[in-house]
Amino acid sequence: MDQLESMRVFVAVADAQSFASAARWLKCSPAAVTRAVAALEAHLGARLLHRTTRSLRLSEAGERYLADCRRILGQLNEADAVASGAHVEPQGYLTVTAPVLFGRIHIAPLMLDFLKAHPRVQAKAFFVDRVVHLIDEGMDVALRIAHLPDSSLSAVKVGSVRRVVVASPDYLAQHGEPMSPDELGQHDAIGTSTSGGPFTPWQFARPDDPKRELHPAPSPRVQCTVNSSEVGILAARAGHGLARAISYQVAEHVASGHLRIVLAAYEPAPVPVHLVHPEGRHAAAKVRAFVDFAVARLRAHPALNEFDPTRSL
Repeated sequence: MDQLESMRVFVAVADAQSFASAARWLKCSPAAVTRAVAALEAHLGARLLHRTTRSLRLSEAGERYLADCRRILGQLNEADAVASGAHVEPQGYLTVTAPVLFGRIHIAPLMLDFLKAHPRVQAKAFFVDRVVHLIDEGMDVALRIAHLPDSSLSAVKVGSVRRVVVASPDYLAQHGEPMSPDELGQHDAIGTSTSGGPFTPWQFARPDDPKRELHPAPSPRVQCTVNSSEVGILAARAGHGLARAISYQVAEHVASGHLRIVLAAYEPAPVPVHLVHPEGRHAAAKVRAFVDFAVARLRAHPALNEFDPTRSL
């Protein structure tokens, strides 16, 4: 058994969630793919995949082994890239991760433009609202919206965003604009909970506090809670109440006049936005080229500029 080749086949099956799709991607027969995975399972003495006639999913051992395979194959590809000159010319397979909405609005368009400029690069975008472990999950670059802990990753700041409260002009005309968080109890709101749990009460800073420390506020009337920021924003735009969002998520709605930011003076401190990647200056050319390209584009975008909390955008 060629273990490295079997590992490549296993990763392809896990990514495609199908033996037939993996076979088409690898340009081999489904029987060959099935044999490779079966040989790998026999070698390990563990079931990697649970198969039914309608679905395929990783076992617990398979999830752990998949992460190891991605890391090992990534290191092998990196060694090949060094030998073949990929540290000079961008080429090879690039994987980028970002939060779902940020990825759709910002990362996907610039990634497509990057690929046009670098035809020898292939890319995979992985947009998900959780922190992705770059090394364990085989990712090259991640977009993080957070204050970063100390780590071995290289980080480049591209801007910052605010946590804002928005409402439609029609809602504000009918119900009035809250002038302080103390008035929230008189207003309707759309709650957001990405974990699927209950609505989390909003917190605000005081205008005269330079540290922007957070304090609880009266909860608005929340009749509906959703697990998608985009759905909450659209509900606010339709006049169903206030919604809390990250400023980049509503920048176009505010610019078009369909939403207005309220309580700007009470916002928490801006949150930095970084691109992070392993390996620092030793990164492959594809990574360095993409980071340089993305940094220039993102820093130029008004939605990621440093924000004054008293401004409307």
